[in-house]
Amino acid sequence: MVDVGTVRSLAVTTAFLDAAALRSLIVVFRDALVEHREAINNLNVYPVPDGDTGTNMSLTLRSVVDEIEQGGDDLDSVCAAIAHGSLMGARGNSGVIMSQMLRGFVGVVGSKPSIDGPVFAEALAAAAEGAYGAVGKPVEGTILTVAREASEAAAAAAAEGADLLGVLQAAHTEGSASLQRTPQLLRVLADAGVVDAGGAGFLLFLDATLNVVDNRPLPEPTVTAPPMKSVGRTGDEHGNSIADLRYEVMFFLDVPDDSIGTFRSAWAEVGDSIVVVGGDGIWNCHIHTDDIGTAIEAGIAVGRPHQIRVTDLLEEVEEREWVSAEIGGVPDAAAGEPVPTAVVAVGVGVGVVAILRSMGVHAVVTGGQSMNPSTADLVAAVESAPAPEVVILPNNKNIIAVAEQVDAQTSRTVRVVPTRGIAEGMASLMAYDPQISAEKNAAAMTRAASDVVAGEVTRAVRDSVCDVGPIATGDWLGVCRDGICSVAPTMFEAVTGLLDVIIDDNHELLTVIGGRDAADQVTARIVEWLGVNHPEIEAEVHDGGQPLYPYYFGLE
Repeated sequence: MVDVGTVRSLAVTTAFLDAAALRSLIVVFRDALVEHREAINNLNVYPVPDGDTGTNMSLTLRSVVDEIEQGGDDLDSVCAAIAHGSLMGARGNSGVIMSQMLRGFVGVVGSKPSIDGPVFAEALAAAAEGAYGAVGKPVEGTILTVAREASEAAAAAAAEGADLLGVLQAAHTEGSASLQRTPQLLRVLADAGVVDAGGAGFLLFLDATLNVVDNRPLPEPTVTAPPMKSVGRTGDEHGNSIADLRYEVMFFLDVPDDSIGTFRSAWAEVGDSIVVVGGDGIWNCHIHTDDIGTAIEAGIAVGRPHQIRVTDLLEEVEEREWVSAEIGGVPDAAAGEPVPTAVVAVGVGVGVVAILRSMGVHAVVTGGQSMNPSTADLVAAVESAPAPEVVILPNNKNIIAVAEQVDAQTSRTVRVVPTRGIAEGMASLMAYDPQISAEKNAAAMTRAASDVVAGEVTRAVRDSVCDVGPIATGDWLGVCRDGICSVAPTMFEAVTGLLDVIIDDNHELLTVIGGRDAADQVTARIVEWLGVNHPEIEAEVHDGGQPLYPYYFGLE
């Protein structure tokens, strides 16, 4: 097998890319996404914790590289590996879009003996078309626009007789300009003062290609974070095991901007996965370390750390492994009775998993806002289900597109109920009948889910704005189907603000699912508030144990 790390200078000219060069290009692109992961994540304008664009893109490309390393060296094999690896490894909406772009790209180049300027332009056009096809309601000012306008510039250059390098330069120049124009097309980007995160990720594909073709340096990340080690065949993308750095320390730091460099240097000595973002005297700081005291003292030495949070990463990993052991692999005996139609659901939190299991779910895939499962994860769960037909409950809007890829990757008949949260998933299960087809189940379960008014509460991870008003990092947010509908300094105020918006005279039951960070006294105040302000509505409280979201709500 050809070593992708050494072929670049031997096999590539400005005239064409061959199979070995395409392999090298994908590896370089993967490494660039890993290095820029946090920079891209920090372009996300939505202030809630989410399965971020940079993370999802980098994990998708990691799967592509893993697939390539197991395949053949000819162009057909490399293209097939890229297509399959991107499909099976796609995570989140951005991962699905990138997957479709790569599949469109290799669908063109796979039929050619080599990739010259005109072929690359044609492939880039197919990639842009694939991106638009991956989105139900395309929005301009996103990765779609950047890919399309870059491909149009590439086609124009090819028509004028440009070689591969000329086509690439035209695509990159217009792609860069298009990315800078995205705030003009999307107000939310302009309000946040950022460009589109997905478009920034796509531009790295062109950067990687220019690096391979012309040895041009890759751009540096624009957010403070240490370079992440490349992923090898057996490596981990962070390059560290959980035993190396056990604790996650986060706090806000009040410090003059000209002192932040000293603080960063001090932190570089005690940990990694460092993210320090902010300005104007307030900085949001994150590090993985074994030395909690020194990490906090570094902040004290230059300013005032506050809202300090320390998480034992080992405990989190152990819990995730416990959940995975509970829900992964072959279903247990009680869940393994053969039925005509089974259910696979996505969820996280010991209580959430137990609730889903008790309502008839046969396999639960670990996932949610910050952990988007891949297509392969869902396929494996579907294959484990004791039924020829399966219904999938994504339980997160960012996982729906991935779930919709599963039917084509398995011999089972698969239907997706587009649930956007656990409350909708629970409601849909009330209509589940294991004795009827997946098609009929999906229709009935979708209707049941649509009858639920869902909401959730979380904490802002970045400054932003919304229709309710400005959002500061650390504010509590009430989120409903229409977006953020309450912003408050306390969890309780965010909850009541949310409930004031979503409750109407047609409701009789409020389901409350408390997360890992829910407080008993806050839960009691919520139930008391409901009794005073909406005595006609009964409250039903469950312990979900989910991270990031202290409360999920469902109104029926």
